[in-house]
Amino acid sequence: MRKVGVEALILGSKPGTDKGAPLGPDWVDVLRDIPLFAPLSKRHVRRIANLARPRRFAVGSAIVRKGQRGETFFVILDGEGTLSLPKRRNRALKAGDFFGELSMLDGKPRSATIIAKTPVLAMAIGRRPFLKLVAGDSDLALGLLKALSERLREADTAER
Repeated sequence: MRKVGVEALILGSKPGTDKGAPLGPDWVDVLRDIPLFAPLSKRHVRRIANLARPRRFAVGSAIVRKGQRGETFFVILDGEGTLSLPKRRNRALKAGDFFGELSMLDGKPRSATIIAKTPVLAMAIGRRPFLKLVAGDSDLALGLLKALSERLREADTAER
């Protein structure tokens, strides 16, 4: 994953870019590093990147909590977090790590808690705009299904 400049993200590449504005096409390469989006065309990933917004989290704050309804997919752009899964060892998360893809698709409760270990800057993609995009593009939907199938097969093989 390329090194992410925090000022460039928050301020944008153009003067006067609003904080919280879409991250846009500059972030296509970041999304293409994510297995869920890697098999998609650059055009599709660009459309997804246009949905992404920057989000900041202070040290010690919960990015997501186990049991909370899942509405957002996150990619950590800068900082570190700690993922806590029930009955499993905690795992460190860093720039390039992502979570929430299943909740973004099905809206079910979160299966883990993630706490910001340092200040975290993340890319966030909301469920509703994402599903609206997917519903309007069958090629995009098919690409996502293929990527999810591949990840499921890999997870099944890893558990054996």
